[in-house]
Amino acid sequence: MKLIIQIPCYNEAETLEIALDALPKHIDGVDEIEYLIIDDGCKDNTVEVAKNWGVHHIVSFPQNKGLAKGFMAGLDACLKNGADIIVNTDADNQYCADDIPKLIQPILDKKADIVIGERPIDDTQHFSWTKKKLQHFGSWVVRKASNTNIPDAPSGFRAFSRDAAMRINVINDYTYTLETIVQAGRNRMAIMSVPVRTNPELRKSRLFHSMLGYVKKSMLTIIRALMMYKPLYCFTLVALVPSIIGLGVGLRFMIYYWSGRGNGHTQSLMLACTLIIIGFITFVIGMLADVIAANRKILEDVQYRLRRQEYQKD
Repeated sequence: MKLIIQIPCYNEAETLEIALDALPKHIDGVDEIEYLIIDDGCKDNTVEVAKNWGVHHIVSFPQNKGLAKGFMAGLDACLKNGADIIVNTDADNQYCADDIPKLIQPILDKKADIVIGERPIDDTQHFSWTKKKLQHFGSWVVRKASNTNIPDAPSGFRAFSRDAAMRINVINDYTYTLETIVQAGRNRMAIMSVPVRTNPELRKSRLFHSMLGYVKKSMLTIIRALMMYKPLYCFTLVALVPSIIGLGVGLRFMIYYWSGRGNGHTQSLMLACTLIIIGFITFVIGMLADVIAANRKILEDVQYRLRRQEYQKD
């Protein structure tokens, strides 16, 4: 059983060694532990720090591509290097590395394919009141969108089985945390959460520059993922808005018409017809999107089988 712990890095020279020193060197049930960093276009000496420490694998980008791209590149490298379990953690030592055995235990017990570390958000002192509430609200939205019970969706402290890692696809360029949960939930993958501890803050988060920007990008990521995996449901909800308004306006016109006061209300009839047609077209688009989604599932299965062949262990 081989575990590879991956750490996405962007100019993390000041904190990387602290995070690496905290990582476990031995875990019961694991025969081999290796470490991998993703150099996401670092402009400082992050790579030198990693090499001097003894990191086994380094994935480098010539320029910054973002957290999502780095995460997927890390999974790819871990699979190529024979990982049976992959743990993703942060270079700022946000998560308590002593909880990694707890994080991977459900995978070792074959009870889960993906395990998310649940942070004590309400007890985290460097989280503002607003951030805590937004974290809870965002996690609730993800739970509804993914049909899972993950209490801390934005947590980047997570473990993947080899099979789960081969099934993961991240489309957006912002972050992998939300989309992977929606994808796993909608694809009926075994996903669960375990409580983990956090360490004192070493630096400010670089994922977002403002709370409003974080909320906007997160909501767009959730909506996009939901539309990918439940397009007919999403388009039907959108189609209901003009259809219901159109039916209401049409009913109003019929009441006037039946009472002999229909003259002068032709505009209402035209508006009603237009809105109903818009609703119908939107619903038809949803049906087409649902057919495309079915083809996407076939392509995902083909991709999974190709990955199994490409990453086949000797």
